Amino acid sequence: MATATMTAPAMPAVWKPHHNPWAIALTVTLATFMEVLDTSIANVALPHIAGTLGASSEEATWVLTSYLVSSAIVLPISGWLSDRFGRKRFYMTCVALFTICSFLCGIANTLPLLIIARILQGAGGGGLAPSEQAILADTFPVEKRGQAFAVYGMAVVIAPAIGPTLGGWITDNFNWHWIFFINIPVGLLSLWLSNRMVEDPPHLKRRREQAKHLRVDFMGLGLISLGVGCLEFTLDRGQEKDWFGDPMITTFAILAAATLIFFAWWEWRHPDPIVDLKLLKNRNFGTAVFLQLILGMVLFGSTVLIPQYLQSLLGYTAERAGMVLSPAGFVMMLGMAIAGRSLGKFDPRVMVFFGYVATAIGIYNLTRLDLNTAFGTVTLWRMLQVIGLPFIFIPISTLNYVGVPSNKMNQISSLSNFARNLGGSAGTALLTTYLARSAQVHQANLAAHAVPGSVPYRLYMDSMKEMMVAHGMSAANASQMAVGQAYQQMLRQASMLGYKNAFFILSVVILCLSPLPFIMRLPNKAMKPDPEALGGH
Repeated sequence: MATATMTAPAMPAVWKPHHNPWAIALTVTLATFMEVLDTSIANVALPHIAGTLGASSEEATWVLTSYLVSSAIVLPISGWLSDRFGRKRFYMTCVALFTICSFLCGIANTLPLLIIARILQGAGGGGLAPSEQAILADTFPVEKRGQAFAVYGMAVVIAPAIGPTLGGWITDNFNWHWIFFINIPVGLLSLWLSNRMVEDPPHLKRRREQAKHLRVDFMGLGLISLGVGCLEFTLDRGQEKDWFGDPMITTFAILAAATLIFFAWWEWRHPDPIVDLKLLKNRNFGTAVFLQLILGMVLFGSTVLIPQYLQSLLGYTAERAGMVLSPAGFVMMLGMAIAGRSLGKFDPRVMVFFGYVATAIGIYNLTRLDLNTAFGTVTLWRMLQVIGLPFIFIPISTLNYVGVPSNKMNQISSLSNFARNLGGSAGTALLTTYLARSAQVHQANLAAHAVPGSVPYRLYMDSMKEMMVAHGMSAANASQMAVGQAYQQMLRQASMLGYKNAFFILSVVILCLSPLPFIMRLPNKAMKPDPEALGGH
């Protein structure tokens, strides 16, 4: 990096936390596990929530959408909030807010109350990940950050792996209220440990004192809240509302684009911006943010596609679909440990390159899925698909902070997390739309061959009618039922082909991006610049 090669004056003593760094890592990881677990559990329990509260399935999706929009708004401004109020104070406020609102979600007896509680819960959850990553970056020296992020990454992958299975079990054996109540003891333990373990380094304390004399950028705060909220709503509800065929989606999309463009112009010129966009001029960080965006698309997109495929085409229950994903989580956990220990021994750019290539091959392998694929085969293919992800996540998470002034750690973590979450929302929206459009195209093509003159079609119809007649059905009814069966089979095959195409496109995009890590510069290990000299205030 350019900043890593600057000549720095004499460096002050390196700050070290008073407590064991690994104890701090486990402390902040606890809250991450709680937040990610709650998100995946809520997805499974949605039908039960809708039934209990007398809401339609569309109304119940606001339980998810409200959380996503709220957390998306907080993510990019969490760095500024940490600087303004102190990172430890902000982090503990987020944990407390998330815990209290989990209790409110659990006791909610109407849908509006549950949605309000989820909005507040999302505000707390959105500030957790950026604060935790910045805490880890400040707590550990550069050479050990890979292992620290590996511990953090394990929580990120284990929670969604066990979430659907645990959520299904809790909902079936108790009720959906307990998926929120289980956060309370975890949140209280996290608050107690955070109060004892976590501390703000000196440069953050100085930054907080200086920030007290600066005017709050209320314009920037309002612009990003409105812009990100509208963008997240557009991505989340676009496919359901037929995108720009719906006036409401069109209005929100135009408002999001106009607001975010004006926000970027405003923040670029502001002396104390809410989001420091000038950090993207750093070649390493700008590249890392783009790769985080694509990582979010892959991670969230594939996690959505596979359960959908299993439930809609293979007839799996939500719990059984979760069981397919669970072993992959433990594979990623092992990969995180290996990648964390390997980071100091290998070029991180090569590790990211390997991760993208391995992920591309793993996703391409999913194009072999068909309507008769066995449970064990799908589980194995999912495990192979995620092998490369730890070798992307950990090096990128580490390279985010290399060569960046210490007083910008909070901004770096909030921007990189926002990029990954935005990629997840955009990837899910685009893939869902593509699946619907692609299935329609394949359905038309298959229907063109399902004509009485087609030999395969006639043989299929004859076999179906013979089977139904053998079970006591009249010839006339058997003929009608055979047509219905043929139509349903055509729909399933069209949908299957759409999934195959989606996996293929995703694998090609990832493979094309694999050379990008080599744009990044390696840090100069022999030189540790003074963070105050490199852009401190």
